[in-house]
Amino acid sequence: MAESHRYGKIESESAPGTNNVHVHFHTHDSSPFSTTASLCLNEQFTNCFNLVYVKGKHISYQRSKNVTNPKVSLIQIEGVGSPQDAKFYLGKRIAYVYRAQKEIRGSKIRVIWGKIARTHGNNGLVRANFKKNLPPKTFGASVRIMLYPSNI
Repeated sequence: MAESHRYGKIESESAPGTNNVHVHFHTHDSSPFSTTASLCLNEQFTNCFNLVYVKGKHISYQRSKNVTNPKVSLIQIEGVGSPQDAKFYLGKRIAYVYRAQKEIRGSKIRVIWGKIARTHGNNGLVRANFKKNLPPKTFGASVRIMLYPSNI
């Protein structure tokens, strides 16, 4: 097993002949916060899935003291703490994935898509516009920031 480091490489090794799951964690060179993880299901690494998103939290709507603006959601991206780090994610797609009660087209999973518009403040928050405004019950919920479209 290789060393586990937040922005480094993680490799999971197992004994030959076993069907353990192998996980590889890599980072892009341009930003230490953009990640790609590969999940490999066999010894030959032929069935690999690339996870091309970073986790984030829906913090709130854009607001002043008394007035909220539900069209603009504030998102905290995991591992981002400054506006310079957040600039990498400008223009990236963002998805709020949730589970509904009613099955439509064979699935109960729904997605609301959005786009990161600009940074917000000095602590790495970003502003995102969604196709349909996120409901207030999603405050604190997890969102996925896709690493595409990419310009690297």
